[in-house]
Amino acid sequence: MPALFHTNAAQERMSRSILLRLLIATFIGVKGAAASSLDLGIPTSSQTVDVRIFNVGNLSFAGGAHTIFHPVLPGHQDNAIPMYAFLVEHKASQKRVVFDLGMRKDPLNLAPSLQDFFTSGTIQLEEHKDITEQLQAGGISLASIDSVIWSHAHLDHTGDMSKFPNTTRLVIGSETDTETYPEFPNATLLASDFAGRNVTKIDFTTANLTFSGLKAQDFFGDGSFYLLDTPGHLPGHLAALARVTPTTFILLGGDTFHHVGEARPQPALQQNFPCPAHLLEEAKTSISTDYFWSPHSHTGSFDLSSRSQQFLSISVLPDSFYADPIKAQVSLEKVATFDADPDILVIVAHDISVRDTLPYFPKYLNDWKKKGLKEKTVWNFVGKSNPANLFTPLNRTV
Repeated sequence: MPALFHTNAAQERMSRSILLRLLIATFIGVKGAAASSLDLGIPTSSQTVDVRIFNVGNLSFAGGAHTIFHPVLPGHQDNAIPMYAFLVEHKASQKRVVFDLGMRKDPLNLAPSLQDFFTSGTIQLEEHKDITEQLQAGGISLASIDSVIWSHAHLDHTGDMSKFPNTTRLVIGSETDTETYPEFPNATLLASDFAGRNVTKIDFTTANLTFSGLKAQDFFGDGSFYLLDTPGHLPGHLAALARVTPTTFILLGGDTFHHVGEARPQPALQQNFPCPAHLLEEAKTSISTDYFWSPHSHTGSFDLSSRSQQFLSISVLPDSFYADPIKAQVSLEKVATFDADPDILVIVAHDISVRDTLPYFPKYLNDWKKKGLKEKTVWNFVGKSNPANLFTPLNRTV
């Protein structure tokens, strides 16, 4: 099992990470209210894609929260997350792309290096339904899927590629580790993930587009769907930016961050999306002032409106699930500028704060702005009853 306590070196890395985050925020995080996509460097286009979302299932990771974020308050050591997959349909060409697959339904058929997570009970799956089953049940033929895009090669994103026909190409970041079992005994991927399949590696060194500091590749060549270079969580990690109307977007964040408290709050977000009054009131007692503070807070009464720093930071512990926490924090801060933009809805792969409010397949996400989805959900995570609220220690008897 992973170590649960900081080493001195880890504490030093944590301090450097927090300092770096503050410095990055100074230069990146505050750009003023109501920035437009042009301010972020996104070219104009009339071409769009349709986006629909699936919850492949829910995953619980016993004692794993410290490998994802900091601080972990008493009683919140376990990490519970949904796993989202996205169907992207290019209107001009009628091509279909699936971004992330969630986890395969039969985890004991994963590479041996991963099976112990399940045999030991460290990871448990709940309400799991394979993405291929959900697609076919919804009338989407697997043969109609032109491409599968992995945001990265962790087991909760790669699914079971062998279920897709060989005509479906696999798209990955160029730095993705493609070693497979059984040729490499400790590999986490399987030979069946790539067998007989066209594998396309996205090389951002040739990118001629940059959005808010993130290198971008135009996937369809018409400005409707971009892949973004978001290094840090795992080599080859990428995100995607889908244009769902000529002026509105959805950013598919993968594991750029796992909990929205790593990206929120921030001054521009507060300015563009003021927290609703009822959640400001709830936050007074749902966020512990023993662990979090703001200029207008008082002991036992947290003031959310004056908080400008994100609640959580990326884990820098030796067993962190972030391969390079410093690079990951930089990517996170860049994505946070999209999160503050009124025309961009950011959905990361495991955001439990919106699990019960997202419009799932067969519904479309395209009209998210018209329906006010962002205003309705962006502050969900501070609500007392929301499962993403990890900001008050739980009373536990030992």
